This record gives sequence, C-alpha cells and structure tokens, in this order.
Amino acid sequence: MRLGWGYYFKLDELNQPANIRCLILACGNTLRSDDGVGPWLARWAEERFRSEPSVRIVSRQQWTPELAEEIAQSESVLFIDCSVHSDPGSVELNPVVPASCTEGLATHHVGAAELLALSFELYNSLPQNAMQLMVGAGSTELGETFSGQVAAALPQACSLIEETVASQLGNISGPRGV
Repeated sequence: MRLGWGYYFKLDELNQPANIRCLILACGNTLRSDDGVGPWLARWAEERFRSEPSVRIVSRQQWTPELAEEIAQSESVLFIDCSVHSDPGSVELNPVVPASCTEGLATHHVGAAELLALSFELYNSLPQNAMQLMVGAGSTELGETFSGQVAAALPQACSLIEETVASQLGNISGPRGV
C-alpha cells in the first residue's frame, strides 16, 4: 500500500501493536541541572538494552497524555524522573498504581499514576507491572551538570534500572556497569 511520498507499507504492519515487554519512560530538562537525570538515564538504558528489541525507551522533557497508548501496549513500564521532594542523591524504586486526576487532566504534563489511569480509561489496558525510579535532586537551577549527590547516585540508579528490566524480561545477559 502506498502512502504518499514514496513510502510503502503492508496493511498488517500498520495495524500491528508493538511487542513491547518493557517500556522505559524518562522525563526531565537537561538544561536544569539534576532535572536532566531522567534523560541521562534514558541514554544509558538505550545503550545497555540496544540489543533487546522488546525494550523501548522514550525520553521527553515532560510526560504527555499521548504516551498512554504505548503504556497500554506494554507488559511493563518503568517511569524515571527526578524528585525535588526527596533527599538529594537518594534513589527510590516504587510501584505505581493508576490514579486519576482530581482537577482534570493537564494537556502538557501528567504524572506516572495519571498516565496509567489514562491508559486504562482510553485503551482498557494496563501493564502487568509499573514502577517508578526517582532520583532526589539537589539542584534544578540552570546548568548542564549534575550536583555531586546526583552524580554519585548514577551507578545505583543504573543498577536498579538493569535489575528491573531483567526481572521483566528474564533473559538479559549479565550486568554491564555505568
């Protein structure tokens, strides 16, 4: 089937959902110091899992409602972000459960719990497992470098990502450090 501009697709390729066993959704602003830890970890994960076709990594400045479709098609999802409410350099991995927005859905940014709820509301589907990795931010001032606390926390965060994805896939070869 020709779809303009010389692109050809088979109909079944257009309608097939992606086989995403583990979706990693990172967010953050790389120009706001520690807020850029999510995109940094996403780049690390892209390198680490490049040979795993069932792992998809998406990094955005902020999460938007459009991500609900990919979440609905995934067996598991790992959200990655920084937290200004946690101790600088702390690393936490917690389960996420759907929670609808009580004041209406924002069109430019939603949290992990709201994205799960939206995934269920729109597509009647939820991942079997949803986790959120949060790294405590020491600074979100303008800058492109991490605070000492966040830089020191990167190996632990990478290890937790690796363990989480490995537990979902059950077949990833041995660890590869930072």
